Amino acid sequence: MSDVVDFRGGDFRGPVIGKAEYRQQAPAPTALDALPPPTAGFTGRDEELGRLRAALDPSGAGGEQAVLVTAVSGLGGIGKTALAVRAAYAAREEGWFPGGVLFLDLHGYDDAPVTADQALQSLLRALGVEPEHIPVTADERAGLYRSVLADREPVLILADNASSPDQVRPLLPGGGRRHRVLVTSRDRLAALGARLVQLDQLTPGAAYELLDRALRIADPEDDRVVEEPEAAARLAELCGYLPLALQIAVALLAEDPGKAVAELADELGTSYDRLAALDDGDRSVRAAFDLSYRRLPAGQARLLSLLALAPGPEASEEVAAVLVGAEEPPVADLKALARAHLVERGNSRGCWRMHDLVRAFGAGVAAGDPEARDAARERLLAHYYRCADAADDRLQWLPGDPEPAHFATRAEALAWLDRECAGLVAAAQWGREKRYAAMASRLALCLWWYLDWRRNFDDLIGVSSAAQEASHGVGDREGEAMAWNNLGLGLRQVGRVEEAIDAHVRDRDLCQVLDDPAGEATAWNNLGTALELAGRLEEAMNAYERSRDLCHALGDRSGEGMAWNNLGIVFAATGRTEEAMDAYNRSRDLHHSVGDRRREAAAWNNIGNVLRTENQVGRAMEALRKALSIRSEYEDWYGVAQTLGNLGGTYEDTRRQAEARSYYLQAADAFTRANAPQEAARARARAAALTAPATPTDTPAPAAPPARTTDSGRPSPPPPDAPDSAAR
Repeated sequence: MSDVVDFRGGDFRGPVIGKAEYRQQAPAPTALDALPPPTAGFTGRDEELGRLRAALDPSGAGGEQAVLVTAVSGLGGIGKTALAVRAAYAAREEGWFPGGVLFLDLHGYDDAPVTADQALQSLLRALGVEPEHIPVTADERAGLYRSVLADREPVLILADNASSPDQVRPLLPGGGRRHRVLVTSRDRLAALGARLVQLDQLTPGAAYELLDRALRIADPEDDRVVEEPEAAARLAELCGYLPLALQIAVALLAEDPGKAVAELADELGTSYDRLAALDDGDRSVRAAFDLSYRRLPAGQARLLSLLALAPGPEASEEVAAVLVGAEEPPVADLKALARAHLVERGNSRGCWRMHDLVRAFGAGVAAGDPEARDAARERLLAHYYRCADAADDRLQWLPGDPEPAHFATRAEALAWLDRECAGLVAAAQWGREKRYAAMASRLALCLWWYLDWRRNFDDLIGVSSAAQEASHGVGDREGEAMAWNNLGLGLRQVGRVEEAIDAHVRDRDLCQVLDDPAGEATAWNNLGTALELAGRLEEAMNAYERSRDLCHALGDRSGEGMAWNNLGIVFAATGRTEEAMDAYNRSRDLHHSVGDRRREAAAWNNIGNVLRTENQVGRAMEALRKALSIRSEYEDWYGVAQTLGNLGGTYEDTRRQAEARSYYLQAADAFTRANAPQEAARARARAAALTAPATPTDTPAPAAPPARTTDSGRPSPPPPDAPDSAAR
């Protein structure tokens, strides 16, 4: 630098003073250690943290396979930033990025997200470029950014809250694979060509640990979580195992040291608006979700709010179409919501589910338009009723009846019912709201046969109770009678026999008031079964005889066959073997005449039991094998198991223990398929007993319980104005 000031060529008219200022030129400031502080109480992400470390490790995926970009995606509040920051700290501590760590919040879900040129300006300044040297256009800035990085040691760029690949692409380094980019987003940025790491809710154990750790950061002596483990587990569940909600719950507890964990859990559990309660004044779960919701196109936003009304834990694409009133399933919109992590694929093919708190958010949005909400629920109830009614028709169809139109086979009907079961059961209980009482109660009545077949007795009791209350509330005596009948059947199956007797008596009395002899016949039959199980055999026999006589007068051969079968059981129990055999034969012939092979099989099973007690082993086995063949054909696994057990007992009576043991084990497997674990355990115990040293005895092996026949019996009339529904 010269210390001479050159005035040559100047034209001076007076005194001249020359002055020179010398400044030391310093490099622009840099921000290469800009990570925010790690989140308090971070826990439960070991697997995901390991995946990020592997992607960032320069020695783990060398050469052309090195991972340039890693994108962490998940629901708002799921802990993406906390995980990414934790991974960045770990990478810095390993010395993998001596060139520094850049952090940039892209605010992708705010009203004014950071643009590419704004992001590049921030990064260039952080890298030490003087503001006056930063180009004006985004393309020029991107070129300078890549050039600056090319001269640096490895750098990690953490781009937080990106909303699209376009926000991130300009930030990618140029050639060479020394640098890494770590992105967080509420959307799955598959188009970015990145290593994708999806973040889900915490496990219950990790959520519990987060509550305890974060609370102890505020006060190391605070042991409320440890002292109230059950309440803490409930609080974590009410928070949906969402880290943001859990951190808010910790803040609410920390600001009130006298509040018990159970008290906060009770407040959340009973709150009309749980999302409003999950707000600590600084953070809000609703606000976090609203950022994602506001970016949705109108169709996706409407789908999200109406999908939250789906009654089951998962909603099929068919249900989604009904809720929005579309002809075809809105698959494209569902996939878009999944990319935004607002829905996810369910366990069944073609089904979708929501996080509990997202569902609460969507339902809150739907509540803002009560007319659209109520119309969607009515559409869904009508759809469920039509399809459940058609499925029930197929399941109870007998040869000679008109062919049901909607489901071509029993298997098809069962598959639909299995897929929609949780939603059907929940929707059937909407009848407790008067607006939906008529339709929901009819839906509940359609589900009896299926729920009994699948042995879902708790659900059978739940929907039947709701149907009884709904029908009574709107003065529908016929519906109430049928609901009492179905309720009695469910109560009987779970051993609540006295309550079952009361339910069937109420059904019978209503049928008499309604002058409904067909309904009364069914009520007498099912009342007889409950009385028999209560040990009131004479009363049971009288009830069966009343049912038999009414059915005979009505020409109802199927109902008469059921009554004869059940009379046979009482005759056999009281030692009247000849009368029992006659009753079973009558039942078998009547069911055969109407093509009801399932109930015909029950009669064959009971005939085999009687023959076995008479030591007619050959004929007993023949009858039992006929029953087994028919029950196997219908995939009646509970009935199959009963008959297999009876065959096992017959072989055991004749000291053929190997064959007996085989049949008992087969029975156990069939009971398991029929959702009857206690019966399965008893069958296995009988098989195990045959492996012990044989002790001669003249006591025959116990027979399985006789096969009783029950039925909901009466047709369910369609509710008022049910479109396209047919009487059953």
